Amino acid sequence: MVHVRKIQTRREIRDFVMLPFQLYKEDSSWVPPLIHEMKNLLRGKNNSLFKAGPHVAVVAYKDGAPQGRLLVGINEELNQYKGIREGYIALYECMEDEEVSSALLQFAEEFLKSYGIEKVKGPLSVPGGDDYRGFIIDNFKDPTYVMNTYNKKYYNDQFLKAGFIKYFDCYAYEGKFTMQDKERLEKLVPYAMKRYGYTVEPLNLNDIEKEMQDIKRIIEEAMPKDWDDFMPPTEEEIRMIKKQLLPFADPDFIYIARDKERNPIGFDIALPDYNQVLSRMKGRYFPFGILKFLYFRKKINALRIFVLFVTPEYRKKGVTAAIYYEGLKKGIARGFTKVEGSTVWEYNRPMQNDAFGFTGGPYKTYRIYQKEI
Repeated sequence: MVHVRKIQTRREIRDFVMLPFQLYKEDSSWVPPLIHEMKNLLRGKNNSLFKAGPHVAVVAYKDGAPQGRLLVGINEELNQYKGIREGYIALYECMEDEEVSSALLQFAEEFLKSYGIEKVKGPLSVPGGDDYRGFIIDNFKDPTYVMNTYNKKYYNDQFLKAGFIKYFDCYAYEGKFTMQDKERLEKLVPYAMKRYGYTVEPLNLNDIEKEMQDIKRIIEEAMPKDWDDFMPPTEEEIRMIKKQLLPFADPDFIYIARDKERNPIGFDIALPDYNQVLSRMKGRYFPFGILKFLYFRKKINALRIFVLFVTPEYRKKGVTAAIYYEGLKKGIARGFTKVEGSTVWEYNRPMQNDAFGFTGGPYKTYRIYQKEI
C-alpha cells in the first residue's frame, strides 16, 4: 500500500531530501546536491516558490519506506502573464515501481485540479530557478554539469504510462576550449565589434545593482513574446538572481555587451562546473566538505553557460561569438578544456544555430512532458 504524504515533519523533509542518495548510490553520473541547499529550496529561500503560488512537496511511502517524491505547484504570475491555467511538477524522483509513480502523479493531478488547473507540465524548475529541468532521454553516461538534472531511464516510462506526452525537448551542447577556436575567433570578433560598434566587458561586481538592472533590460527586450514557459524577471527575481549569483560569480565568465552609447545589448551567465567539486562533498559542507570545495575548485576544468541573450537589433552581428570568445580566452588561460551550453529549448532556433557553430549537434537531450487534466 502506497501512502503519499505532504512533507511537514523533520523526518519527512529528510526523507524528501535524502531519497536520491539512496536511488543513485551506485550511479557515478549523479552528483549529490548540497543537503542544506535542497532544504533551502523547499523553504523558498533564494527562489520564487512561495511567492509564485500554491504548491506542495510530498513523499510516497510503501511499507513504511520512502519510495518517491515530487513537488507540484502553480506559477500564478506566469499563468496571469500568459493567460493560461497550467501547473508544474518538479524535483521528481521515484523507485522503479509503477504503483508508487502512479500514486505520486495522481496526487499531483488532483492537487492541481482542486485549483482549476487544466494542464500540467514537468519536470520543470521551481519558479525562479534554472535547474532540474526535463528528463534525460538519450545520454546517461556523460557526467552532469552544475545545476543540471540527472535521472533514471525509467522515469520517462513512468510519465508515459501515466498519460503524459512530450511537450518540448531541451538540448545540451558540449564544446572544447581549443587554441584553434581561439585563433579563428580572434580574426572575426574584432572586425564584428568594430563594424557594429559594441564592446564586451566582464560583469562589474563593484556596481552589481546597475549591472543587474542592465541584465533585466536585455531580457525584457530580447525574450520572444511567444515563449509560453518564460516571462521577463520581476524586480524580486532579479534580487534573487543576484543573491544566488554573487557567492559563485566568476567575472571571467559573465559578460555584458554594450553599444557605443553604453546601452546593454547582450549578456551571458556561466559558471565553472562546480559539480566536479560537489561530487566529492557527498552533499555536505561539514566537517570536511568546505575544505574539499576550497581545494578542488581550483582544479575545475569545465564551464556551463546557462543563459545568453542578445537584443533583436544586434542578432547576427557577432555578439554571441564575441561573448563566447572572451570566455574562451579566460578558460584556456585557466586550464579549462570544455564547455556545456544548456538547456536550450527546442523552439529557441537562434540559440541552437549559435551552438551549432561551436559544438555541432546536441550531445544530451532533456524531455519535458505535459498532460491535460
